[in-house]
Amino acid sequence: MIARVVSEQRSSLAQRLMNGDKRALARAISLVEDNDREGWRLVRELYPHTGRAAVVGFTGPPGSGKSTLLGALTKLERGRDRTVGVLSIDPSSPFTQGALLGDRIRLAEHFLDPGVFIRSMASRGALGGLSEAALQAALLMDAAGRDLILLETVGVGQAEVDIIDHADTVVLVLMPGSGDSIQALKAGVMEIPDVIVVNKSDHPLTDTMVREIKGVLALGPRGSWEVPVIRTEAVRGEGTEDVAAALSEHRAHIEQEGTLSERRRRNLMNEVLSLAAFRMRRELQASIYEDAEVRELLDRVVAREIDPATAAARILEGRSAIQKR
Repeated sequence: MIARVVSEQRSSLAQRLMNGDKRALARAISLVEDNDREGWRLVRELYPHTGRAAVVGFTGPPGSGKSTLLGALTKLERGRDRTVGVLSIDPSSPFTQGALLGDRIRLAEHFLDPGVFIRSMASRGALGGLSEAALQAALLMDAAGRDLILLETVGVGQAEVDIIDHADTVVLVLMPGSGDSIQALKAGVMEIPDVIVVNKSDHPLTDTMVREIKGVLALGPRGSWEVPVIRTEAVRGEGTEDVAAALSEHRAHIEQEGTLSERRRRNLMNEVLSLAAFRMRRELQASIYEDAEVRELLDRVVAREIDPATAAARILEGRSAIQKR
């Protein structure tokens, strides 16, 4: 009886979500973020209804103006009567939702718009957990009928690259005169984007940065898509239409080439592997800390009697032996 009631509630939540109910979408994302079983069952039920939204990922150094740019793009797309979902990843705080209330204040004007759904997530210090929840949140926004999903991450390190890799189109936002921007040029991040935006382009070093970017791009492999470098001043909305046009052109390009389906296949395979790896690690941690032999093994590592790699191999050998019984 209880199971039937729970199933009916889940189906009701799923139907409300697909009908565009923002409260239902918020509730569904909260269930997934809390690792609630009902949340995962809900994703399973809704998954066949996904795959229609265009997913665009934005990354770049803090302070480069990504949130302001997202706000300007959201305003532009709403003017075209497209529904928008914004998923902002904040690795700094698991408690405050500062991503929306602080540096993402530029999105505030869209909070009450029924055609815009904005969600902020904190990393809680765990990339696996972040990736797991964030990717499911994007799927739920897709199932809720959002035409465009904007995924924002903070920073340009490997962790952010791993997350942003799950977008159809990737935008790198840089700011002239920033040491972080120069580091981005050196870090191999330039191999990732489909579109590059130089924001705050009223800076006197804008021309220098654009030349540096184009120089780095010229050294890389040439493909069928030439990465555009667009200047914007997002606070004033300047260049926003150029960014939107570049996103549309890239979307049309990968659809025409047939690489959109290839990207999504790669992204979904990466998602399956990341979910499996995260859950295996969680199960492993839960089991080994209760194992006296494992604790003794860890003590031997601390005492420098055996090295960490050998200890890890023995733990895996022990688990493999248990599974074969």
